[in-house]
Amino acid sequence: MFKRILIANRSEIAVRVIRACRELGIETVAVYSDADRESRHVAMADRAVCIGPGPAKLSYLDQEAVLTAAEITQSDAIHPGYGFLSENADFAEACAKRGIVFIGPPPEASRKLGFKSAGKAVARAAGVPVVPGTKSDITSDVSKEVADIGYPVLIKASAGGGGKGMRIVREPGELKAQLEYASTEAKAAFGDGSVFIEKLLERPRHVEIQIAADKHGNVVAFPERDCTVQRRHQKLVEESPSPALTPQIRRDMQDAAIRLAKAAGYQNVGTVEFLYQDGKFYFIEVNARLQVEHPVTEAVAGVDLMELMIRVAAGEKLPFGQERASEIRCHAIEHRINAEDPDNHFMPCPGRIERLELPGGAGVRVDTHAYEGYTIPSYYDSMIAKLIISAGDRPAALRRSLRALGELKIEGVKTTASMHARVVAHPVFMGGDFDTHFIEKTGLLDEQRKETRK
Repeated sequence: MFKRILIANRSEIAVRVIRACRELGIETVAVYSDADRESRHVAMADRAVCIGPGPAKLSYLDQEAVLTAAEITQSDAIHPGYGFLSENADFAEACAKRGIVFIGPPPEASRKLGFKSAGKAVARAAGVPVVPGTKSDITSDVSKEVADIGYPVLIKASAGGGGKGMRIVREPGELKAQLEYASTEAKAAFGDGSVFIEKLLERPRHVEIQIAADKHGNVVAFPERDCTVQRRHQKLVEESPSPALTPQIRRDMQDAAIRLAKAAGYQNVGTVEFLYQDGKFYFIEVNARLQVEHPVTEAVAGVDLMELMIRVAAGEKLPFGQERASEIRCHAIEHRINAEDPDNHFMPCPGRIERLELPGGAGVRVDTHAYEGYTIPSYYDSMIAKLIISAGDRPAALRRSLRALGELKIEGVKTTASMHARVVAHPVFMGGDFDTHFIEKTGLLDEQRKETRK
């Protein structure tokens, strides 16, 4: 087992890694930017190293600064968390060259799956269903190919997600201009303007399968997470199990995820994402890292994914097989509480938290780095906390969510907490029959703004 792990990240995920390491008897090193000097992860770690100024490209994305910090602290391994360098195959390779273990997939697996178009090629070869689309990134006129696919179609960035570089095209005359817009946006967001096209599914659910794979060829897939409730292609609420899936679809989806992982030579934890509509599922991408919403799976499956990924990186075998991984022990829902203004297109709202009261009680978990008096920097993701609710069944989880959201008090910055309460209480969400356009179709944003103006 490792003696010391450097955490190449910040905020609540850095806190999460520190806690797991402490339970395993592993020392931790935090890295931080000038803007994060007062962050909780800095105070919690055994050691802390400043690696640069506030902007991420000058600190958390500075590979040399991170690697140097690992060397001077004699860290055995680096945990990248999510975002930043977590899916950077070059960084994983650089770690190996310096004799430092990268806690994540091997570089070759990341390269096979890191670009969406490449991942779809692996999926096709493994017999995993994919959304009809272009076979590779676009390098020439594809108007005829798109006509064969059939409008409407969706242009997507190959190198990233979160809605960046994404455009809907409903008519042939829109294709050329939208391709240029999507490529330009992708280049600005990810440093790579590569895009591809796939058939637009009008009423999909976004469902993902958490996988874990060791260095000995063993792969397991956990129960699904339903991440259908989104705004601007960003996840808002995640739950497991999905109210839409049958046990047979769940098994088929898990089998597909395992085939894909084995075909790519995947190791450690990761997430295989699918779209689901009309009883059929289609592979869309792999997130070759830990997901923000991993606590949902931890609650439902009764596993510690953070501990698992550290043990696997250290060379240990998975401690259980697929039968154990498939167990569903409760219903879980995660609420991402962001410092954003729902009344103003979810505009980030950095600033000082003047009051913070966190919910508690049975079945309530809060992952956060924030505290009363903490100032949220303007440089990074706006998430303040993750509220993870678990209960015996979905109705009980919804009731518990409303109770916990009612107990949550945050003052000084605007947050999305009230929007989460509206989602959970909405009859359509309670009924379980919704798609990725739920927020727009139900007019929840308009209701939120009307209530705020009263």
